[in-house]
Amino acid sequence: MIQLLRWLMVLVLAMLAGKLVSKIKLPSILGWLIIGMLFGPHAFGLIRQPVLDAMWYKTVIMWMQCAFGLMLGTELVWKKLKNYGKGLIVTTLTQSLGTFCFVTLVFAIIFLLADVPVYLAFIFGGIALATAPAPALSIVNEFHAKGPVTNTLLPMAVLDDIVAIIVFFTVNSVVASSVSGGSIPLYMIPVMVLLPVIIGLVTGLPAGWLLNRVKGRAQTLAVLLAGITLTVGIGWFINTKILSGITLNYMLMGVSFSAVFTNMVGKERLEEITDDFHPILAVSLLAAIVDLGAPLNYHLILGAGFYTFLYIAARGAGKYFGARFGAKAMKMPDAVQKYLGLTLLPHSGVSLVFTGIACATLASQPELVGILQGTIAAAAVINEIIAVIAAKKGFELAGEIERI
Repeated sequence: MIQLLRWLMVLVLAMLAGKLVSKIKLPSILGWLIIGMLFGPHAFGLIRQPVLDAMWYKTVIMWMQCAFGLMLGTELVWKKLKNYGKGLIVTTLTQSLGTFCFVTLVFAIIFLLADVPVYLAFIFGGIALATAPAPALSIVNEFHAKGPVTNTLLPMAVLDDIVAIIVFFTVNSVVASSVSGGSIPLYMIPVMVLLPVIIGLVTGLPAGWLLNRVKGRAQTLAVLLAGITLTVGIGWFINTKILSGITLNYMLMGVSFSAVFTNMVGKERLEEITDDFHPILAVSLLAAIVDLGAPLNYHLILGAGFYTFLYIAARGAGKYFGARFGAKAMKMPDAVQKYLGLTLLPHSGVSLVFTGIACATLASQPELVGILQGTIAAAAVINEIIAVIAAKKGFELAGEIERI
């Protein structure tokens, strides 16, 4: 109970900090991240490491991740997706695979010169291509961003997550075959992508049927909350009891769950549903961002070295120019070509998860673990602050939020 009260206290502080930060024309998320860092295990410790490791906390965060997945899923209207067509897919691949290739190439050259095994460069590339969707989503939610960049980013966040899972776990499995340490077999990678989608499909169908029949905010919320809870429950059971060696993506479950009912209800009914769910979405994003900030050790900023700044620069270049190249090649709107890459810079949550998995694979090579852990951990702190400001500026330059 004390742990729960401390966590709720931090959420309240984060909300207040967000309001203060917004007064100086910056996104609220920056305040949420800073509070997460300040009151996490590495600073004042109001949220201690045992809390972050506690099952109740992990379960709550799983639920929140599934819940904010609804924001993405409700954008996956089949008629709208047909309009994006090849442009969305090609741009997703150029910015994600482009980042993987560029970061890998840069670190391969540096590691060859430094006499570090080149396969570590592929791990850096595999970690770098992933984008953390929550920061950009929170900016969209806070400033009510609308326009071609927003419309491209939201479905791209889903596709980017899928590409990241496939590429990272493929690289990690290949590296594991040459060093001691466990890894997920290659045949499990399609399972990791498809299983969350199937779970969301199973729960989304009855939810869509009910949402077409119930009226009123209370009934709508009851269906949504029950659907999210059931989705998370099924995912948790499969994840812990059947496939304990892998980690399923609960955001993808939420995306799939909401995408199914989104295409079953009419446009006006969908607007009612999203309006009713908005307060829960806002709390879910707040909790997810605080959770993102809590493990970050701000002391690492002082100890950041050459590899850290190289990683941030290489990843930023890969995301920006990869998105720009793909969008230009597919003749997407000018704003998308110029500014989409800026909204793809947030990274920390995914990077830390992938780093933990890669470090387990490299356990027999402690010197490589030290390079990887130190670089990504420091980059997570520095990049996330820069990325939040850059993402907001991207939406602003694209004319999709009011210039303030």
